[in-house]
Amino acid sequence: MQEEFTYPEPANLGADRIGEKMIVNLGPNHPATHGVLRLKLELDGDLVTRCDPIIGQLHRGQEKLAENMTYNQFVPFTDRLDYLAPLCNNIAYCLCAEKLAGIDVTPRCKALRVICCELSRIASHLIGIAAYGMDAGSWTVFMYCYTQREKLYTLFEQLTGARLTTSFARVGGMRRDIPEGWLGAVNAFANQFLPALDEIDALITRNKIFMDRAVGIGVISAEEAMQWGLTGANLRASGVASDLRKDVPYLGYEDYDFDVAIGVNGDCYDRWLVRIEEMRQSIRIVRQAIEKMPDGPVCIDNPHITPPEKTKVLKYMENLINNFIITTQGPDLPAGEAYFEAENPKGALGFFIMSNGGVPDRVKIRAPSFVSLCAMQTLIPGHHISDVPIILGSMDFVLGECDR
Repeated sequence: MQEEFTYPEPANLGADRIGEKMIVNLGPNHPATHGVLRLKLELDGDLVTRCDPIIGQLHRGQEKLAENMTYNQFVPFTDRLDYLAPLCNNIAYCLCAEKLAGIDVTPRCKALRVICCELSRIASHLIGIAAYGMDAGSWTVFMYCYTQREKLYTLFEQLTGARLTTSFARVGGMRRDIPEGWLGAVNAFANQFLPALDEIDALITRNKIFMDRAVGIGVISAEEAMQWGLTGANLRASGVASDLRKDVPYLGYEDYDFDVAIGVNGDCYDRWLVRIEEMRQSIRIVRQAIEKMPDGPVCIDNPHITPPEKTKVLKYMENLINNFIITTQGPDLPAGEAYFEAENPKGALGFFIMSNGGVPDRVKIRAPSFVSLCAMQTLIPGHHISDVPIILGSMDFVLGECDR
């Protein structure tokens, strides 16, 4: 007669069985990770006790590639860093190269760059809060945000000729001037955007389900945020009034009237509120830039830095030769070192350039998303696994600039 099978008793029963850990990989192919990010989570039941972010799936060696390119040739590669705000990346890199060369661009170029940066900030925040809202279960907010984003991308296409990979900035100026009627289209967008943003705000900010999932979740204190090196909205949500546009003004930001949005508790809810308010302040800046838009060229007049006007290239041999040299050899910048940080939508984006003349010898990129991901080691442990997508969405990172 066959004996009935019985499971053997485990060696450790009782208290030792409680707290048994399990390792779970979230990503790299998971919608909640917002890209090819892998989180190695240690779980005690559904409670996360440890989080190890694992990156590198998008590594393309951009910093090394920059060593074999002229300054303007590398501009399209900056599009692929934070690809949700490519204009900001273009401008930040050119500002670093201009700092190395001691160049001050024209007033019209500064105003145009400010408009481009603030419109890109709005576009990036719209995508960020759209994905964040969808992580929290709000599909409606996602659709509202993408409707406004589509209008912005139409404006970008009219200005640059591309919707996503703009490659619009150049060392010493911009690729071309503003097309006729574009500023009027930007103003029309601003007029309709604020009521739309109020609707998005009303849809979810005081929604009980969203508040239950975001308030008190993913808290990071001001001291911890600064220790990790957080910047941008993630730092300001913890109560630190740090904004490079105010602290170290560039592009004439000191002449614009705007407020720095600051949180109190440093949780997922405050990070949402800060980004909502930042979009309102960006509209204020854009309207001021349109109102005070000066006349004049968008590129400096320096034959060693910028190409001549197209009409002169077609007419004069010396201008044709100059255009060929600038196109093939790039701007003639001096030897030296320069570091520049810009207040990008994801935080402080920094570029370091070291050159012996000609092409850069070394380029280093300080990516804010990399720092935000490092802080996950502190933010996520102690929360339930269902809270992880909310925390990830609230930090608003992009893997393109993280892996580089």
